[in-house]
Amino acid sequence: MTDEKKHPESDPVEVSAVNPPEESVVDPDSGEVVEEELVEGAPVRRKGIYLLPNALTTASLFSGFYAIVSAANGVFDNAAIAIFVSMILDGLDGRVARLTNTQSKFGEEYDSLADMVAFGVAPGLVAFFWSLNNLDQFGWAITFIYVAGAALRLARFNTQIGSVDKKFFVGLPSPAAAACVAGLVWCFHTFEPAGWLTAMTIVVVGGCGVLMVSNILYRSFKDLDMRGRVPFAAILLVVLIFVVIALDPATVLFSGFLIYALSGPFRALVRKPRRQ
Repeated sequence: MTDEKKHPESDPVEVSAVNPPEESVVDPDSGEVVEEELVEGAPVRRKGIYLLPNALTTASLFSGFYAIVSAANGVFDNAAIAIFVSMILDGLDGRVARLTNTQSKFGEEYDSLADMVAFGVAPGLVAFFWSLNNLDQFGWAITFIYVAGAALRLARFNTQIGSVDKKFFVGLPSPAAAACVAGLVWCFHTFEPAGWLTAMTIVVVGGCGVLMVSNILYRSFKDLDMRGRVPFAAILLVVLIFVVIALDPATVLFSGFLIYALSGPFRALVRKPRRQ
């Protein structure tokens, strides 16, 4: 619960009406990125990229890469935490780009590639190094289902910008899928290898891969008014949420994102009898 200058999967694009990004090319002489924007109806060509939002995207990419390296070295708790850090950074870059009016076509493309590493390749390899590598070909096949699902999910999301209801995501968002996998590893990384744990890993990794490319609708929570006034007691609920997460972050985050992943199929099953 992405992907900007920029349209993180967790936050669909809201392009500025003043200077929306139109085109991004590379100057063959200098190798510099050149983008054409509309300023008061007139096309203006600008060289270079915006530093702040793209720096946050780079940090998200680095966290995903660090997760892969940590998993390869057997430090699975750090690997899982790094994926959650990528989620935070991925949510920030798009918002920073809009607040500072620094959206760009380059940022959109860069963010999608970073998301593929952080929420596609990294969670898949973390789960593989942790448990699935003991299953030989079947293990990497399950891992590939997840990685391919993330790639297809991101590609479909990019083509659906502006054409679907902002209240819903079509398919499980890749950051939420990554959180389910990372949360599983974080929760059980101290457990001894067991058949039930391997079976759970197969279900979570393979299931998230399938849900990402499904047509099941998931709430995006874009309809929540975060700027309006709320009763004073509402801040106590926010404090309580932070306290609960702090008590056992691995279990709380894994449970929360797993419930969100299951909410889509549950909602679809409830709606189907009503339609009939």
